[in-house]
Amino acid sequence: MAKQYDFLFRLLMLGDSGVGKTCMLRRFTESEFDPTHISTIGVDFKMKTLEIDGIKVRVQIWDTAGQERYQTITKQYYRRAQGIIFVYDITNEPSFQHIAKWASDVDECAPDKVQRILVGNKSDEEPMRRVTKTEGSKLAETYGMDFFETSASTGSNISESFTRVTELVLQAHKRDVDNLLGSLDDYLDKVTLEEEKGRQDNEENIQRTCAC
Repeated sequence: MAKQYDFLFRLLMLGDSGVGKTCMLRRFTESEFDPTHISTIGVDFKMKTLEIDGIKVRVQIWDTAGQERYQTITKQYYRRAQGIIFVYDITNEPSFQHIAKWASDVDECAPDKVQRILVGNKSDEEPMRRVTKTEGSKLAETYGMDFFETSASTGSNISESFTRVTELVLQAHKRDVDNLLGSLDDYLDKVTLEEEKGRQDNEENIQRTCAC
C-alpha cells in the first residue's frame, strides 16, 4: 500500500484549562465546534494531513490538559514534540500571563529546535476582551514567535495557525536534512581526497623502488 504522506510531525498544544485548545483542535481536524465538551483529562490527540509546497505532511496534534495536576503527565510529551502551539484566552488575562510559565517548561523539557507559535483564542468574544492584540503581538515578538488571534467558534485563523506551525517544522526539518547532506558531502570529499593522496603516495613509492 502506497504511503499517504511524506513526513509525520508531532505538534503539542499548551495553555491553561478552558482556553479552547480542544475546540481549536476539533475545528481544525473535524470542522466542528462544541462549546459544551468537558475538559481534557491528561492527553488526547488527533491527526490531519496537510499539503505544503507539494509535500504531504501528516500532523499528530496532542491536546494537553491545562490543569496543574496533569502537568507532570504532559511534560513527558514535550521531548517528542517538533512544534508547540501556546494558547491563551483573550478574555482571560491570567491565561495570558501564564504563557511565560508554559514557555519556561518548554525551554526546560522540549528539544532545542522545537518550533513555536502563540495563539490568542476566542477572538469572537470581543466585548469580553481582557488582552489586547498588541499585547499578544508584543509577547510573541519577545519569544520570537509568530502570532495569531483565532476563534474556534467561527473558525477564524484556525487553519492558518496550525498550517503555519507545520510549515515552520517542515522548514526546520529541511534545514536539518540539508545540513546532514552537507556534512555527508564534506565527509565524502575528505575521504576522496585522502584516497587520492594515498594513491599518489603509493605511486611515488613504486617509482622510487623502480629507480633503485
